[in-house]
Order: sequence, then C-alpha cells, then structure tokens
Amino acid sequence: MQVPARAREKVLFVSRPVAAMLLSGALVGCSLIDDRSEGYVDAQEGQPIQIPEGLDSSRVGEAMPIRTISTDDSRGLYPSSIPRPPDMTSEILDQNYVIEELDDRIWLLVNEVPGRLWPVVGAWMSERGLGVAYDSPQLGIFQSELANYSMRSRRLLGMESDATAAEPKVLLQVRLAPGIRRKTTEIRVRILELGSTPGELVAWESDDGAGRTPGQQQRELLTELGEFLKEREDSKSFSRAASGMVSKPLVRLLSEAEEAVAIRVDLDFGRTWAEVNRSLEDMALPILDLNRSEGWLQVDFRTEEERSPGWFSWFSDAGKPVHTHTIRIQQSGDAMSVTAERQDSYEGERTSSDLLTQLFEHLY
Repeated sequence: MQVPARAREKVLFVSRPVAAMLLSGALVGCSLIDDRSEGYVDAQEGQPIQIPEGLDSSRVGEAMPIRTISTDDSRGLYPSSIPRPPDMTSEILDQNYVIEELDDRIWLLVNEVPGRLWPVVGAWMSERGLGVAYDSPQLGIFQSELANYSMRSRRLLGMESDATAAEPKVLLQVRLAPGIRRKTTEIRVRILELGSTPGELVAWESDDGAGRTPGQQQRELLTELGEFLKEREDSKSFSRAASGMVSKPLVRLLSEAEEAVAIRVDLDFGRTWAEVNRSLEDMALPILDLNRSEGWLQVDFRTEEERSPGWFSWFSDAGKPVHTHTIRIQQSGDAMSVTAERQDSYEGERTSSDLLTQLFEHLY
C-alpha cells in the first residue's frame, strides 16, 4: 500500500525532531544522569530496622556489612592535596660505606658529616683495645695508645703474638676529613712504628706513614670500622668540636658577572683528575680524547635534541660523539682550577658556563 505524499511529509516532519533528540542524547552520554558515585560519603545514616516485639532478631542482619565511619573523617576518602614527596636532600650514596683507592691511597667514604662520625670512631678504638691517647677534632685525627701492651691490639694490627724489648713502638692513627662530595666523610688509617713512646700527637703531614702500611691491612681495618659504623647508624651523638672540619668545602664554583668561569678544588692533581672523570661518567658525557699529563679532556656536551639525527638518520653521522668543549685541570695557587673552553666549530646552545655548572653539581 502506498502512503500519500502529504502523509509522508508529516511523518518526516515528526521524525526529524525525534532523531535530533536521540542524537543529542547519544552525544551527551551519561551527562543527563546524575553522578551519585560519591553520594554515599555525605549520605545520612538511616534508621535501623525495628523487629516486632516477640520475634527473633538473630536471623535479621547485614548481608554485606559496611564499615562504620565518622562523618568527620569522610574528607580523608578524597584528599584535596597531593602527599609531600620524601626529603631528597640527604644525597644518599648508592653504597653508604665504600672503600676507594687512588695512587696508593685508600680511604673509607661514608655518607655522613664528620661531626656525627667522630664520637663513633672514638668508641671503635676504645672497644678494640686501642684506646685514645691523643686526638684533635680540628685536624680530625685520633691517635691510639701503644698497641705493644695489649694482645687484642697486637692481633688487630697484625703484630707478632710474643712481645720483645727490641720491637718498635706501634700505634694507630685514624684521620677523618670532609669528602669532596657534600655531606660525606673520608676516613683513613695508618700504622706508625716509632723508636720511642710519643709524648704528643704525631702530625699527619704526609702520606709516608700510610704508604708504609700495607694496603691489605688498611682495607681490613677500614672494613671493620665501616661495619662498626653501620651498626651504630642510629646513634644521635654529635661532636660540636669536630663540626669545624666542614666549615670549608673542598669544591667551589667561581663566577664572574653571574657566569661560571672556573671550579676551585682544594685537592691535589691526581685526586682532582679522578673526581672530574667520575663526575663526567655520572653525567653520561662522552669523552672523545684525554691527556692526563697535560690535564685536558675533550667532551661532547650537546643537548639530546642536538644529538638526535632526526628524519635523515640513515644518511647522517649525528649519533657519533662530537668534540664541543675542552675541560682543563691546572694548578692555580694552592689549589686546582677546572675550566672549560667551547670549540669554535660547535654552533649549539650550550656554553662553557653551562658545562662548569653541571660539572660542579656532580662534583659537589
């Protein structure tokens, strides 16, 4: 049966508004429905079910019990602020007690200031039977009593079990010094053999005494000391006198007109060279060439965007290291000076000041 033309027009006229409403409802989605997913938080508690008198109420209970909460604590379900991040200023090392070596020098690196370690190191010497004859918190040196007259001390320092009148007088020195990295301490030990009993603190003017102490013996003593310190990490003792050792940092960034021009390092060349190389490794900075005797390193200090070859990676060698800056380590007065020089061929955005600033952050 055919529908008359006027009837078809009426059907179309009625269907268009209905289709528009259905289309708008589909686009809006669930916005037309009230979201009550969080309504239970502020909902008022209803009246409990009343069981008629004379009937057993034991069979009436909650099939899915809901934990009772206080309306005062309901805000905690939807916190209005993000929790504060943990304190990252402690600058904890990957390993807290590390024995490091350089040019026949051995030390224990601890992630703590000397003022915290000073009392514990003194306690270690006393408990090991060495005792403390002299100490200087300003110099950071402990000097033990003579180990000759204590069997425990003799074993600790590797002496013969039988004492003789002709044997030298033996004692142990422990030296604490601020590390090159902030909030760290470097601890060294040395065994001194003297012709007579010293009447004062023996000056630690050079590394001769430590150099004569066998490296294996130094490592064993530092390992035992590190274990002792680790067991007493929770100790709250602090030496105000020893805190003076941290007043002068070993690394300082020198600036002119708010631009970094050099890094001053109060260490010898060998130690400065090693620390700069460690910092460059931490920075993941490629080293193209180096010359230790002349004190320079050629590095690639490009940005990640500059390193990326882009769409033409198949036809480009941009992924290879490029010499952009040269780092120089030279003697300057009574300290070492670390400077950086930008290559003329480098047209990127990073300056020598940027390199020194990032290097300083990893050094110190």
